[in-house]
Amino acid sequence: MNANTLKTSLRTLILLAAITLVAQGAAAQEATAASDGDGYTAIGHGIALGLAAIGAGWSQSAIGSAAVGMLAEDGSKFSQALIFTALPESIVILGALPLFLQG
Repeated sequence: MNANTLKTSLRTLILLAAITLVAQGAAAQEATAASDGDGYTAIGHGIALGLAAIGAGWSQSAIGSAAVGMLAEDGSKFSQALIFTALPESIVILGALPLFLQG
């Protein structure tokens, strides 16, 4: 394995562990505050939102660099570059849906 691939994998693993710990803390706080639901729903909501945000950021890194390269060659394609750059944000919106649909 490449050294850069290993570093990226370890950083991703640490980030996912941190998101899980934050979600567990939120679930524990919610479980003590409200007795009608279990804490696993908050963990699921946190993981869904966190992974959606990570996926959107990861995809935007590649799309953003490609869009800048496209704009450097042809400046008239700004609207296409903007659409392609903003498109992955819909993933985060879909990841946030469970927060609003808890009911």
